[in-house]
Amino acid sequence: MTPKSGVLPIVLIPHPHVRVDPNVLGGSPYIVGTRVPVRRLWAFYRNGATVDTLIKRYPQLGAAKVFDALAFAWDNPEVIEADLARESQLLQKDAPRSGGRAGRQMELPFTVRKTS
Repeated sequence: MTPKSGVLPIVLIPHPHVRVDPNVLGGSPYIVGTRVPVRRLWAFYRNGATVDTLIKRYPQLGAAKVFDALAFAWDNPEVIEADLARESQLLQKDAPRSGGRAGRQMELPFTVRKTS
């Protein structure tokens, strides 16, 4: 069964250091007490970063939270893959507005108020 666009699959195996809240990071799984999405750690790890590198990159997490986030990704691959796909769609959707150049910051849909 394919989830509706933008809706992630149901988490089948919860983990103590990972939360999913529709009001935080758009419902992406994240590490408790932070705004670090599990998909970010998983993407780094999947692309060759070691656990030691992740712990050094995110010292505020500590080993237990890094390991638990990776375990969450292994236990819930459909959720993580859907979250990565959703992120990719958002980035591709923005590419024409930013000229498609790498390194440009994504435009956010906020109204800028000018102050005098």
